[in-house]
Amino acid sequence: MLDTLDLTLSLDKETYKTQIEALMKELRSLQQACRDQKLPIIIVLEGWAAAGKGGLVKKMVGYMDPRGFSVHPIWPASHEESRYPFLWRFWQKLPSQGSIGIFYHSWYTHILEDRLFGRLKDANVPMTIRQINAFERQLVDDGAVMAKFWIHLSKKELKKRLQKSSEDELEAWRVRPEDWQQAKNYNTYCTLAEEMVVHTGTGSAPWTLVEGDCKRWARVKVLSTMVASIQEGLDRLHLQLPPAFTTPQERLQPTEPNPLAAVDLSMTLSSNDYKIQLRQQQVNLGQLQQTLHQKQIPVLALFEGWDAAGKGGAIKRLTDILDPRSYEVNTFAAPTDEEKVHHYLWRFWRGLPPRGKLGVFDRSWYGRVLVERVEHFATELEWRRAYQEINEFEEQLTSAGYVLVKFWLHIDPDEQLKRFQDRKDNPYKLHKLTDEDWRNREKWPLYEVAANQMIQRTHTPNAPWTLVAANHKYYARVKVIETVVEAIRRRIK
Repeated sequence: MLDTLDLTLSLDKETYKTQIEALMKELRSLQQACRDQKLPIIIVLEGWAAAGKGGLVKKMVGYMDPRGFSVHPIWPASHEESRYPFLWRFWQKLPSQGSIGIFYHSWYTHILEDRLFGRLKDANVPMTIRQINAFERQLVDDGAVMAKFWIHLSKKELKKRLQKSSEDELEAWRVRPEDWQQAKNYNTYCTLAEEMVVHTGTGSAPWTLVEGDCKRWARVKVLSTMVASIQEGLDRLHLQLPPAFTTPQERLQPTEPNPLAAVDLSMTLSSNDYKIQLRQQQVNLGQLQQTLHQKQIPVLALFEGWDAAGKGGAIKRLTDILDPRSYEVNTFAAPTDEEKVHHYLWRFWRGLPPRGKLGVFDRSWYGRVLVERVEHFATELEWRRAYQEINEFEEQLTSAGYVLVKFWLHIDPDEQLKRFQDRKDNPYKLHKLTDEDWRNREKWPLYEVAANQMIQRTHTPNAPWTLVAANHKYYARVKVIETVVEAIRRRIK
């Protein structure tokens, strides 16, 4: 594929000057339009060392409003970044709605340089490509415009440019030993690049291959394609959207499973058994802390369930015995203004625990298919799409070594009402009861349908749900800690 590119294509100086000026003015105008329309733009610049990516970026940003874009030069992952799944650091850098993010190298470094130098095993390449494709599709489905470029050089031109830069006192520092390895292993690296383009050039995020031996030609092609992609994205915003789905939410279809109905809510523990079992499981968990740290195993326990189901009490007993430095608890409510201008998964990626720590999420990404679905904060297209996005996200976590434990704390409506009344009459618990809790209770049937479908569609072998009978708090608290302990032990084995 790459060897079919005509690398003799060139542009004379006069034509280049005329075209580049027009493109830059158009790009500046489009930047303002993106800001007005809250359209996020993601530009991925890949290619050989010395392909002119840096010069292109410098030329481009010189015409743009610096308040509306960010440039991210991507180097090998730092020690801190390597403690998370490999896509974690890129989620941190994604542009918000109305902004432009330029990735000077990107997540593709992982399947190019890391693969060339043996830092990524060939056996893991298919999984990595699958995760990249899912990542890009999620962003594009959420409304982002993504333009990806591979700037290709001949072997002769690559060596020529590296040699010239090495002899320039002002440019020599930019030439890395890895760049010379690209030239030395030109054919191998070319094969890796071709595989990358073939397997990650999707309908959502296609590649543009750029003939790079002539820098002027390469700049004009990149910028003209970029301008066309942004304009196409703006045009899509004005297209007539199809009508929303009209599938009823009020009840489960007869053929659909009802996992919540199978939960035995009569499960209880006596006060004495509770004290003995709780203490034993807490000791077990405390003993596993050191192993998690030594083996650098990350653990994430997320809690969903009905209002007043006892999530807070279960979390407190889970963390009571642990060293505060070894765990993090994140509580997720309605998204902030900053979080609303990013993909809904963005804030959860930011809260992931690093390797060696236990993370606890009080509410999670499942809000997209629960409260956001029922309250119409997400469109039907968005929440239906989220089942696949969530399964992909969780697969990325477990494949990166996370122990992922998902709890749904289940109670019946009578028990919920009893707990609401208890909070209402207790001045020390009154702050836990809100008007929203009462409103949600009125929509119990809708939430029950949403929860059942959520569990059925996101219960996977690597990330199964644990449905906890929580009418009796003692039983639920012990069950939660016992499940976390067992999951960690399975991972260690």
